Amino acid sequence: MERQYDLVIIGAGPAGLSAALYGSRAGLKTLILENGAPGGKLIKTNKISNYPGVKEIEGTQLAMDMFEQATSFQAEYAYGEVNKIDENKDVYLSDGSVVNGKAIILATGTKERLLNIPGEKENLGHGVSFCAVCDGAFFRDKDVVVIGGGNSALEESIYLAGLARSVTIVIRRDVFRAEEHIQSQIEENEKIHVIKKHVPVQILSSEGKVSGIELENVDTHEKQVIECSGIFPYVGQDPNTDCVQDLGVLNERGYVLVDANCQTKIPGIYAAGDVIDKELRQVVTACNDGAIAAQHAFHTIKGI
Repeated sequence: MERQYDLVIIGAGPAGLSAALYGSRAGLKTLILENGAPGGKLIKTNKISNYPGVKEIEGTQLAMDMFEQATSFQAEYAYGEVNKIDENKDVYLSDGSVVNGKAIILATGTKERLLNIPGEKENLGHGVSFCAVCDGAFFRDKDVVVIGGGNSALEESIYLAGLARSVTIVIRRDVFRAEEHIQSQIEENEKIHVIKKHVPVQILSSEGKVSGIELENVDTHEKQVIECSGIFPYVGQDPNTDCVQDLGVLNERGYVLVDANCQTKIPGIYAAGDVIDKELRQVVTACNDGAIAAQHAFHTIKGI
Protein backbone atom coordinates (compact mmCIF):
# COMPACT_ATOMS: atom_id res chain seq x y z
CA MET A 1 0.00 0.00 0.00
CA GLU A 2 1.42 3.35 -1.06
CA ARG A 3 0.93 6.81 0.41
CA GLN A 4 -0.82 8.66 -2.41
CA TYR A 5 -3.76 7.64 -4.61
CA ASP A 6 -6.17 9.33 -6.94
CA LEU A 7 -9.15 7.59 -5.37
CA VAL A 8 -9.42 5.98 -1.94
CA ILE A 9 -12.57 3.95 -1.30
CA ILE A 10 -13.49 2.93 2.24
CA GLY A 11 -15.57 -0.23 2.15
CA ALA A 12 -15.90 -3.12 -0.29
CA GLY A 13 -19.63 -3.68 -0.47
CA PRO A 14 -21.64 -3.12 -3.67
CA ALA A 15 -21.19 0.67 -3.48
CA GLY A 16 -17.44 0.51 -2.88
CA LEU A 17 -16.82 -2.16 -5.50
CA SER A 18 -18.89 -0.29 -8.09
CA ALA A 19 -16.93 2.86 -7.33
CA ALA A 20 -13.68 0.92 -7.71
CA LEU A 21 -14.82 -0.49 -11.04
CA TYR A 22 -15.72 2.91 -12.47
CA GLY A 23 -12.69 4.66 -11.00
CA SER A 24 -10.10 2.12 -12.09
CA ARG A 25 -11.65 1.71 -15.55
CA ALA A 26 -11.31 5.46 -15.97
CA GLY A 27 -7.60 5.21 -15.20
CA LEU A 28 -7.61 6.49 -11.64
CA LYS A 29 -5.06 5.04 -9.25
CA THR A 30 -7.55 3.39 -6.91
CA LEU A 31 -7.28 1.89 -3.43
CA ILE A 32 -10.05 -0.08 -1.72
CA LEU A 33 -9.79 -0.34 2.06
CA GLU A 34 -11.90 -2.95 3.86
CA ASN A 35 -11.77 -4.26 7.43
CA GLY A 36 -13.59 -7.50 6.63
CA ALA A 37 -14.35 -9.76 3.71
CA PRO A 38 -15.27 -8.06 0.40
CA GLY A 39 -18.94 -7.95 -0.44
CA GLY A 40 -20.43 -6.15 2.53
CA LYS A 41 -23.88 -7.44 3.44
CA LEU A 42 -23.95 -9.55 0.28
CA ILE A 43 -21.91 -12.21 2.04
CA LYS A 44 -24.60 -12.40 4.74
CA THR A 45 -27.43 -12.73 2.23
CA ASN A 46 -28.72 -16.08 1.07
CA LYS A 47 -30.39 -15.21 -2.24
CA ILE A 48 -30.62 -12.02 -4.32
CA SER A 49 -33.58 -11.93 -6.71
CA ASN A 50 -34.07 -8.21 -7.36
CA TYR A 51 -30.77 -7.32 -9.04
CA PRO A 52 -31.53 -6.41 -12.68
CA GLY A 53 -30.35 -8.92 -15.25
CA VAL A 54 -29.83 -11.69 -12.71
CA LYS A 55 -32.89 -13.82 -12.00
CA GLU A 56 -31.49 -15.20 -8.76
CA ILE A 57 -28.00 -15.49 -7.32
CA GLU A 58 -26.41 -16.29 -3.99
CA GLY A 59 -25.15 -13.23 -2.16
CA THR A 60 -21.67 -14.67 -1.77
CA GLN A 61 -21.43 -15.36 -5.50
CA LEU A 62 -22.52 -11.85 -6.45
CA ALA A 63 -20.00 -10.46 -3.97
CA MET A 64 -17.18 -12.48 -5.53
CA ASP A 65 -18.22 -11.52 -9.06
CA MET A 66 -18.25 -7.83 -8.12
CA PHE A 67 -14.89 -8.08 -6.37
CA GLU A 68 -13.19 -9.86 -9.28
CA GLN A 69 -14.58 -7.36 -11.76
CA ALA A 70 -13.64 -4.35 -9.63
CA THR A 71 -10.04 -5.51 -9.20
CA SER A 72 -9.59 -6.60 -12.81
CA PHE A 73 -8.73 -3.02 -13.79
CA GLN A 74 -5.83 -2.71 -11.32
CA ALA A 75 -7.74 -1.35 -8.36
CA GLU A 76 -5.64 -2.16 -5.29
CA TYR A 77 -7.32 -3.95 -2.40
CA ALA A 78 -5.99 -3.82 1.14
CA TYR A 79 -7.15 -4.75 4.60
CA GLY A 80 -7.45 -1.71 6.80
CA GLU A 81 -9.58 -0.30 9.57
CA VAL A 82 -10.10 3.43 9.16
CA ASN A 83 -10.16 5.52 12.32
CA LYS A 84 -10.48 8.98 10.83
CA ILE A 85 -10.76 10.97 7.61
CA ASP A 86 -9.89 14.67 7.67
CA GLU A 87 -10.72 17.60 5.39
CA ASN A 88 -7.37 17.22 3.61
CA LYS A 89 -8.53 13.76 2.50
CA ASP A 90 -5.96 12.03 4.70
CA VAL A 91 -7.15 8.60 5.81
CA TYR A 92 -5.82 7.44 9.19
CA LEU A 93 -5.72 3.69 9.74
CA SER A 94 -5.71 1.77 13.01
CA ASP A 95 -2.19 0.45 12.36
CA GLY A 96 -0.85 4.02 12.36
CA SER A 97 -0.44 4.37 8.60
CA VAL A 98 -1.91 7.26 6.62
CA VAL A 99 -2.94 7.36 2.98
CA ASN A 100 -4.17 10.31 0.97
CA GLY A 101 -6.55 10.46 -1.92
CA LYS A 102 -7.36 13.24 -4.34
CA ALA A 103 -10.87 11.97 -3.75
CA ILE A 104 -12.35 9.82 -0.98
CA ILE A 105 -15.49 7.69 -1.24
CA LEU A 106 -16.97 6.51 2.04
CA ALA A 107 -18.88 3.27 1.41
CA THR A 108 -18.85 1.77 4.89
CA GLY A 109 -22.49 0.69 4.99
CA THR A 110 -24.43 0.01 8.15
CA LYS A 111 -24.32 -2.28 11.15
CA GLU A 112 -27.18 -4.18 12.74
CA ARG A 113 -29.01 -2.34 15.49
CA LEU A 114 -29.01 -3.97 18.91
CA LEU A 115 -32.22 -4.72 20.79
CA ASN A 116 -30.58 -3.21 23.89
CA ILE A 117 -32.26 -5.60 26.29
CA PRO A 118 -30.78 -7.63 29.16
CA GLY A 119 -28.99 -10.77 28.04
CA GLU A 120 -28.30 -9.62 24.48
CA LYS A 121 -24.66 -8.59 24.59
CA GLU A 122 -23.74 -11.39 26.97
CA ASN A 123 -25.06 -13.96 24.50
CA LEU A 124 -23.63 -12.59 21.27
CA GLY A 125 -22.05 -15.61 19.63
CA HIS A 126 -23.77 -17.89 22.13
CA GLY A 127 -27.18 -17.99 20.50
CA VAL A 128 -27.68 -14.36 19.53
CA SER A 129 -26.72 -13.75 15.91
CA PHE A 130 -27.28 -11.10 13.25
CA CYS A 131 -26.53 -13.40 10.31
CA ALA A 132 -28.69 -16.41 9.50
CA VAL A 133 -26.53 -17.34 6.52
CA CYS A 134 -23.39 -17.30 8.67
CA ASP A 135 -24.74 -19.07 11.74
CA GLY A 136 -27.93 -20.85 10.70
CA ALA A 137 -26.25 -24.24 10.50
CA PHE A 138 -25.59 -24.13 14.26
CA PHE A 139 -29.34 -24.25 14.83
CA ARG A 140 -30.23 -27.23 12.71
CA ASP A 141 -33.29 -29.00 14.18
CA LYS A 142 -33.53 -26.41 16.96
CA ASP A 143 -36.08 -23.69 17.73
CA VAL A 144 -35.15 -20.11 16.84
CA VAL A 145 -36.75 -16.68 17.18
CA VAL A 146 -36.48 -13.83 14.67
CA ILE A 147 -37.22 -10.28 15.81
CA GLY A 148 -38.52 -7.88 13.16
CA GLY A 149 -41.08 -7.56 10.39
CA GLY A 150 -39.17 -6.09 7.46
CA ASN A 151 -37.74 -7.73 4.36
CA SER A 152 -34.51 -8.81 6.05
CA ALA A 153 -36.27 -10.42 8.99
CA LEU A 154 -38.66 -12.39 6.80
CA GLU A 155 -36.04 -13.42 4.25
CA GLU A 156 -33.78 -14.71 7.00
CA SER A 157 -36.74 -16.51 8.58
CA ILE A 158 -37.37 -18.35 5.33
CA TYR A 159 -33.71 -19.34 5.17
CA LEU A 160 -33.70 -20.51 8.79
CA ALA A 161 -36.85 -22.56 8.24
CA GLY A 162 -34.79 -24.79 5.97
CA LEU A 163 -32.53 -25.65 8.89
CA ALA A 164 -34.30 -25.12 12.20
CA ARG A 165 -37.09 -27.20 13.73
CA SER A 166 -39.22 -24.08 14.08
CA VAL A 167 -38.97 -20.35 13.48
CA THR A 168 -40.99 -17.84 15.51
CA ILE A 169 -41.18 -14.29 14.18
CA VAL A 170 -41.92 -11.56 16.72
CA ILE A 171 -43.19 -8.17 15.54
CA ARG A 172 -44.23 -5.05 17.44
CA ARG A 173 -47.13 -4.21 15.14
CA ASP A 174 -50.00 -6.32 13.86
CA VAL A 175 -48.78 -6.23 10.26
CA PHE A 176 -45.48 -6.88 8.50
CA ARG A 177 -43.49 -4.14 6.76
CA ALA A 178 -42.05 -6.56 4.20
CA GLU A 179 -43.00 -6.89 0.55
CA GLU A 180 -46.15 -8.87 -0.20
CA HIS A 181 -44.43 -11.71 -2.06
CA ILE A 182 -42.16 -12.36 0.93
CA GLN A 183 -45.12 -12.31 3.30
CA SER A 184 -46.81 -14.95 1.15
CA GLN A 185 -43.85 -17.27 1.58
CA ILE A 186 -44.06 -16.83 5.35
CA GLU A 187 -47.75 -17.70 5.39
CA GLU A 188 -47.16 -20.83 3.30
CA ASN A 189 -44.34 -22.18 5.47
CA GLU A 190 -45.62 -24.54 8.16
CA LYS A 191 -42.42 -24.25 10.19
CA ILE A 192 -42.79 -20.49 10.65
CA HIS A 193 -45.04 -19.04 13.36
CA VAL A 194 -45.76 -15.35 13.99
CA ILE A 195 -46.36 -13.54 17.27
CA LYS A 196 -47.73 -10.04 16.68
CA LYS A 197 -47.91 -6.97 18.91
CA HIS A 198 -45.12 -8.17 21.20
CA VAL A 199 -41.66 -6.83 21.99
CA PRO A 200 -38.63 -8.60 23.46
CA VAL A 201 -37.74 -7.56 27.00
CA GLN A 202 -35.07 -10.07 28.05
CA ILE A 203 -32.94 -12.85 26.61
CA LEU A 204 -32.61 -15.86 28.86
CA SER A 205 -29.62 -18.16 29.04
CA SER A 206 -28.52 -21.36 30.70
CA GLU A 207 -25.05 -22.87 30.89
CA GLY A 208 -23.57 -20.05 28.81
CA LYS A 209 -25.98 -20.13 25.88
CA VAL A 210 -29.42 -18.85 24.91
CA SER A 211 -32.35 -20.80 26.36
CA GLY A 212 -35.26 -18.48 25.61
CA ILE A 213 -36.64 -14.98 25.24
CA GLU A 214 -39.17 -13.08 27.32
CA LEU A 215 -41.78 -11.12 25.37
CA GLU A 216 -44.26 -8.44 26.41
CA ASN A 217 -47.62 -7.71 24.80
CA VAL A 218 -47.65 -4.05 23.74
CA ASP A 219 -51.35 -3.68 24.64
CA THR A 220 -51.87 -5.75 27.78
CA HIS A 221 -48.24 -5.76 29.02
CA GLU A 222 -48.61 -9.45 29.78
CA LYS A 223 -45.37 -11.38 29.50
CA GLN A 224 -44.54 -14.80 28.15
CA VAL A 225 -41.38 -16.83 27.63
CA ILE A 226 -40.55 -18.58 24.36
CA GLU A 227 -38.00 -21.36 24.70
CA CYS A 228 -35.42 -21.28 21.92
CA SER A 229 -31.76 -21.90 21.14
CA GLY A 230 -31.18 -19.01 18.78
CA ILE A 231 -32.29 -15.39 18.46
CA PHE A 232 -31.85 -13.31 15.31
CA PRO A 233 -32.64 -9.58 15.71
CA TYR A 234 -33.46 -7.62 12.54
CA VAL A 235 -34.76 -4.35 13.92
CA GLY A 236 -32.92 -1.86 11.77
CA GLN A 237 -29.49 -0.54 10.91
CA ASP A 238 -27.14 2.18 12.10
CA PRO A 239 -24.55 3.81 9.81
CA ASN A 240 -20.82 3.14 10.13
CA THR A 241 -19.75 6.78 10.16
CA ASP A 242 -17.50 7.14 13.20
CA CYS A 243 -14.52 7.97 10.98
CA VAL A 244 -16.20 11.14 9.65
CA GLN A 245 -17.83 12.17 12.92
CA ASP A 246 -15.83 15.42 13.07
CA LEU A 247 -16.40 16.59 9.49
CA GLY A 248 -19.90 17.98 9.95
CA VAL A 249 -21.33 15.92 7.09
CA LEU A 250 -23.83 13.80 9.05
CA ASN A 251 -27.52 14.19 9.73
CA GLU A 252 -29.09 13.71 13.15
CA ARG A 253 -29.26 9.93 12.66
CA GLY A 254 -25.61 9.64 11.67
CA TYR A 255 -26.07 9.17 7.92
CA VAL A 256 -23.93 11.12 5.44
CA LEU A 257 -25.52 14.06 3.64
CA VAL A 258 -24.60 14.22 -0.05
CA ASP A 259 -25.67 16.06 -3.20
CA ALA A 260 -26.81 14.60 -6.53
CA ASN A 261 -23.20 13.62 -7.29
CA CYS A 262 -22.86 11.78 -3.97
CA GLN A 263 -20.44 14.48 -2.79
CA THR A 264 -20.53 15.88 0.73
CA LYS A 265 -20.19 19.58 1.47
CA ILE A 266 -16.42 19.00 1.52
CA PRO A 267 -15.11 18.95 -2.06
CA GLY A 268 -13.54 15.63 -2.95
CA ILE A 269 -15.14 13.67 -0.12
CA TYR A 270 -18.00 11.47 -1.29
CA ALA A 271 -20.23 8.81 0.21
CA ALA A 272 -22.15 5.99 -1.43
CA GLY A 273 -24.47 3.14 -0.57
CA ASP A 274 -26.34 2.46 2.65
CA VAL A 275 -24.27 4.97 4.59
CA ILE A 276 -25.89 8.00 2.91
CA ASP A 277 -29.17 9.70 3.81
CA LYS A 278 -31.74 8.22 1.41
CA GLU A 279 -34.99 6.28 1.31
CA LEU A 280 -34.13 3.06 -0.54
CA ARG A 281 -31.17 0.90 0.46
CA GLN A 282 -30.72 -1.96 -1.99
CA VAL A 283 -27.84 -3.55 -3.89
CA VAL A 284 -28.87 -1.80 -7.10
CA THR A 285 -29.07 1.64 -5.46
CA ALA A 286 -25.69 1.12 -3.78
CA CYS A 287 -24.12 0.31 -7.15
CA ASN A 288 -25.73 3.43 -8.58
CA ASP A 289 -24.26 5.61 -5.84
CA GLY A 290 -20.79 4.15 -6.25
CA ALA A 291 -20.77 4.71 -10.00
CA ILE A 292 -21.99 8.31 -9.66
CA ALA A 293 -19.43 9.16 -6.98
CA ALA A 294 -16.51 7.65 -8.91
CA GLN A 295 -17.50 9.30 -12.17
CA HIS A 296 -17.80 12.73 -10.57
CA ALA A 297 -14.49 12.21 -8.76
CA PHE A 298 -12.85 11.34 -12.09
CA HIS A 299 -14.18 14.50 -13.75
CA THR A 300 -13.06 16.62 -10.81
CA ILE A 301 -9.57 15.11 -10.60
CA LYS A 302 -9.01 15.40 -14.35
CA GLY A 303 -10.57 18.85 -14.55
CA ILE A 304 -13.07 17.77 -17.17
